[in-house]
Amino acid sequence: MSDEDLMEKFQSGYEEAFNLLVERYQDRLHNFLYRYTHDHQDCEDLVQETFFRVFRSRHSYERIAKFSTWMYTIAINLAKSLYKKKKRMTKVTIHKDPDDSEDRPMKLEDSGILPDDSLHEKMCMDQLEKALEELSDDFREVVILRDIQQLSYEEISEIADLPMGTVKSRINRGRAQLQELLESYVYPETISA
Repeated sequence: MSDEDLMEKFQSGYEEAFNLLVERYQDRLHNFLYRYTHDHQDCEDLVQETFFRVFRSRHSYERIAKFSTWMYTIAINLAKSLYKKKKRMTKVTIHKDPDDSEDRPMKLEDSGILPDDSLHEKMCMDQLEKALEELSDDFREVVILRDIQQLSYEEISEIADLPMGTVKSRINRGRAQLQELLESYVYPETISA
């Protein structure tokens, strides 16, 4: 049964359909939002808030749009609001204060020992996360939607409220920047043309 069919059932009062939608999208939505927040607790809150808004606004959904597009739009708007709110908050650093002679840098060590493959995969993901953070918000948003969430160009155009040409251009430019940022890290033989 399609997402849109489930949403119609939910709109007609069958609440089990909502539970199925949550089951389908909970993990994907969490992964998607993590790339914005880099904080699992914030992600949990945003996922819950997204599903709460889907539940509350179920009657405003119209089948002319894909359910996933509608839901990701809600999630992105919530993530952007959180980002703006956090930008206004004071940040505390864990780095050494150069003005304090008694301050020492804090060392954060991972005591767990990982097998080589897991460690390599983790390091690759860390590099990718860092590279994504270096992209501008405009590029990062569309690259995540396309390459990580695997949404269509049409869906991204609707979610980001951008013309199709702009979406394609931003994805291409974002990918080019990512390739540049990761070039020194990736083995030369794995870089695709």
